Amino acid sequence: MNDPLTVSVLGTGIMGSAMARDLARAGHTVIAWNRSRAKAEHLTADGVTVADTPADAVREADAVVTMLYDGGTVREVIGRALPALRTGTVWAQTTTASLEDIAALAVTAAEHGVPFYDSPVLGTRGPAEAGKLTVLAAGPAAGRERITPVFDAIGARTVWTGEDAAAGGATRLKLVANSWLVTATNATGEILGLSEALGVDPQSFFDAIEGGPLDTPLLRNKAALLREGRLTPPEFAVTTAAKDARLIVEAGERHGVRLDLVAASAARFARAEAQGHGGEDMAAAFYAGFDGGGPGSPGKRA
Repeated sequence: MNDPLTVSVLGTGIMGSAMARDLARAGHTVIAWNRSRAKAEHLTADGVTVADTPADAVREADAVVTMLYDGGTVREVIGRALPALRTGTVWAQTTTASLEDIAALAVTAAEHGVPFYDSPVLGTRGPAEAGKLTVLAAGPAAGRERITPVFDAIGARTVWTGEDAAAGGATRLKLVANSWLVTATNATGEILGLSEALGVDPQSFFDAIEGGPLDTPLLRNKAALLREGRLTPPEFAVTTAAKDARLIVEAGERHGVRLDLVAASAARFARAEAQGHGGEDMAAAFYAGFDGGGPGSPGKRA
């Protein structure tokens, strides 16, 4: 590999923690920060140093990775970090954010002379922990050699979408991909819900489609999480899925397309969140199909 880097990871939720571990496993020095320090302390067992402030986390960094809840959170946190950055540090912004946020963050980076890469990722907890994410990236070709070791540590491949990070080409692709994810996940929940309502053993549906064009790994995965009661820890939490769905609907509206299915998905996630499922896997949107939160787990019949 290339010479080890010092990498700062700002945000140690499901994805940020996995990225920090991947980077440490690849031989890089990793300094992490999280708003709640207690939720980052577990990373010390993996050789990661936990900092008290964003500025402390980035002070010696060759590269900074932001993996936070949304664009507004990134703006606030990076604002505290940027004054401490040393010359030559590169910034990979991996949070799923709005196109407007990406453009604003690119401007902020340029004002501070920081090379900025719009680089959201495809994948959930499992691929993240295995370092097998797909990195969608946009940013200047000059200097990519400094950020490539970071992408190589957290991902199985990097898909470059262009050099203008401010245009949000990578984020545009991520929103398109997540539109499929949120609608397919909710379709899975509705299949199980309809089966429950009609007294049909869902297994007969899975047997009928097995090996055919209707059978997909995502369908099987999300159904299995419900079937086996494995909604926590989440691969992709309901709360985050609701936020992403709203971003997708807003992006569609701003560009003249009505996304009815994604809008319905956003509403289902919101109902599931209100029912108390926000911290569970997005498959828990299943329960939003029932008044009062549902008939119970579809369990072993799913």
